[in-house]
Amino acid sequence: MVASAVGTSAIVIAALMVGTWLVSLAIKNASIVDIVWGLGFVAVAWAVRLTEDGVVARQNLLVAMVSLWGLRLGGYLFWRNHGKGEDYRYRAMRKHWGARFPIVSLLTVFTLQGALMWTVSLGVQLAQGSDSPDLGLLALLGVLLWLVGVFFETVGDAQLARFKKDPANAGQVMNRGLWRFTRHPNYFGDACVWWGIALVAAETGPGRWGLLGAAVMNVLLVRVSGVALLEKSLSKRKPGYEEYVRRTSSFFPLPPKKA
Repeated sequence: MVASAVGTSAIVIAALMVGTWLVSLAIKNASIVDIVWGLGFVAVAWAVRLTEDGVVARQNLLVAMVSLWGLRLGGYLFWRNHGKGEDYRYRAMRKHWGARFPIVSLLTVFTLQGALMWTVSLGVQLAQGSDSPDLGLLALLGVLLWLVGVFFETVGDAQLARFKKDPANAGQVMNRGLWRFTRHPNYFGDACVWWGIALVAAETGPGRWGLLGAAVMNVLLVRVSGVALLEKSLSKRKPGYEEYVRRTSSFFPLPPKKA
């Protein structure tokens, strides 16, 4: 049922984000919300799977796609950020708002991310509660696109981590491997993952709302918290980044331009 699926998801997300907020206050580190972001989608997928009746094959496929993506992302961010303290974005917010930071962070960070999580995961919620049709060609195309996305995310993150590990690369621009073809292979992969999930969900009538969720994720990655925000910072911190921008596609992978 549509109402019960979206209601269950809303309750799960609210509980998760409020709980994460309380932990962030206790440890004075709002960065943990970034790790919980991917894991929250996993929680939503499983909560609906365990409470809704539908086409079992589609339910299992959607849960598997979301779980593999979310667990990898959450695990990677935990590994990357563990022991490094609070991210500079949240430190700046904490300094600006002072004593009001707890309530401001609840509203502008945790509540906002919870609302976005609910919107992006609409396809996963609604398609699991549909009892028809069986998996078809659209689902196959969705899985193939999802595989492309996982490849770009996983390989791109691994290549960047290896690059940063080498002291000789300190302060240098990563322009190797997948990063030769797109300045953000991980964000491109993330978008492909959610368009793939949306295609699987869109085989059902209610699941077509997943296309809206994928579009929202795409906008976030390109215009809001992904490419736009990161490049503003990199342009100031990385010598040679402007030249890299001139030669390399921003998002969609393309052959690099000649210098």
